[in-house]
Amino acid sequence: MRVLTIIPTYNEIESLPKTLARLRAAVPDSDVLIADDNSPDGTGALADEFAANDPQVHVLHRAGKEGLGAAYLAGFTWGLEAGYDVLVEMDADGSHQPEQLPLLLDGIEQGADLVLGSRWVPGGKVVNWPLHRKLISTCGSIYSRVLLGIPIRDVTGGYRAFRRSTLEALDFDSVESVGYGFQVDMLWRVCQKGLKVVEVPITFVEREFGASKMSGNIVQEAMVNVTKWGLSARWRKLTGRKG
Repeated sequence: MRVLTIIPTYNEIESLPKTLARLRAAVPDSDVLIADDNSPDGTGALADEFAANDPQVHVLHRAGKEGLGAAYLAGFTWGLEAGYDVLVEMDADGSHQPEQLPLLLDGIEQGADLVLGSRWVPGGKVVNWPLHRKLISTCGSIYSRVLLGIPIRDVTGGYRAFRRSTLEALDFDSVESVGYGFQVDMLWRVCQKGLKVVEVPITFVEREFGASKMSGNIVQEAMVNVTKWGLSARWRKLTGRKG
């Protein structure tokens, strides 16, 4: 399998070198695409230096900060056009441990269409997270799981491996979410297609450098969209409508 790991960046000049080094050591066969949103701290220029010295590292420079979802969609489009078989989402800050990527890739090799690195299945955990972050994540996952009717424990997690055919089955142009809700949005679409989703346990470690991009507006966007999707799905089921 040709694997591409997509790492979105915005002001990750401290975290990126360590994360990239760990990834290249853990899964040397994976190519890397750093999707930088014109970071004012010079992350994009640093990424160019890595790419100049490693043919498996590529950089996608974007005009500005447009959100996590937009960065991943641009990365997916780039990877599909380049012919990759598996496309991976990974945070730049080290919270997604590169050493655990083989667990996600094993799931793809065993037939999954989408593999989620899950914090909330047996064996999964978080390290150094404050209580309010755990509450946001667990409550968000429970709310989304119940409202959308999907049997996934970690609905909001961002460590993921997509089979090429899975992404090709989705309409990127209709994706509504740009922030925290993007992960729920993509998972919901995959589940609606009836594709096979597998969760594997991971240990999520709070970032060592920089600041979290999480905000109240991002969480609010996710909850509003999840509510809308869930109620719309129930209405369609009740009325027998397909659209």
